[in-house]
Amino acid sequence: MIIRSLELETVCGITSTLPENTLPEIAFAGKSNVGKSSLINGLMNRKSFARTSATPGKTQTINFYNINQELYLVDLPGYGYAKVSEQEKKKWGQMIERYLHQSKQLRAVFLLIDIRHAPSANDKMMYDWILSQGYQPIIIATKLDKLKRSQVQKQVKVVRQGLGLSKDSILIPFSAVTKQGRDEIWDLAEEICGLKESEEGEE
Repeated sequence: MIIRSLELETVCGITSTLPENTLPEIAFAGKSNVGKSSLINGLMNRKSFARTSATPGKTQTINFYNINQELYLVDLPGYGYAKVSEQEKKKWGQMIERYLHQSKQLRAVFLLIDIRHAPSANDKMMYDWILSQGYQPIIIATKLDKLKRSQVQKQVKVVRQGLGLSKDSILIPFSAVTKQGRDEIWDLAEEICGLKESEEGEE
């Protein structure tokens, strides 16, 4: 994917009305400190377009990034951050649920899991919950650069088993530092959104 134009088009808070988009949407969910903003910046080839923060739990809105007037990357609020009140967590959960139910253009949900650790109870809950909403989550195993190469396959297995993934479930290891996995994620997103044909037609 060559990024020709990029715009943070809509920011939805807890009481906001969700946009009636006409372009396909790809959503990203994950724990507060899993590297979601770094992933989105990596996909968009920008250093700091999606706000990264040393303080987990900063993304309290649903952010819609318009890419090339062709699709949206949708950044969902991070979950599982301990310092946020239960009431606040519940509101974020309801906001994500409302989005998954109401979006007419959502094509896929990518769920980010830190490759260094076994999936947490929150990760498992989120995975099962996305499944229950009718979506097959695509797993992105982040922070790949923090592992030695010899550890990667072992940790991929740990993540797969921890979530109870089936053999045909997609898992893509990703590093925001080396950008490994970026092209694979984009290829998949374009295929899911039906953009492959139009791009090939342009060539």
